[in-house]
Amino acid sequence: MSDSTPIDLEELDEETLFIVTQTFKALSDPTRVRILYLLSQQESSVSHISHTLSLQQSTVSHQLRFLKNLRLVTHRREGTSIYYSIDDDHVMRMLHQTIHHAQHD
Repeated sequence: MSDSTPIDLEELDEETLFIVTQTFKALSDPTRVRILYLLSQQESSVSHISHTLSLQQSTVSHQLRFLKNLRLVTHRREGTSIYYSIDDDHVMRMLHQTIHHAQHD
């Protein structure tokens, strides 16, 4: 399907619509955008994200839970630490393109 091909609205079932709107909801929050952008640069722990972005750890944990539920981030455990990273390259490409668009003169 090319960018100019009309979308068949019958292809947009309720589950697809829900995922699309939740993804845009995720990208509409400045804190989540900052977290995603940081994670696109490097895998990070909650404490590293909190320190780097000057956010409360509870805020970071809450936002990561939201992003994890949308499968935008994933995590791995190493000892007692949990490290988060990007889990969806499609959404990250869209985020980077949108940032580029916003910064373009």
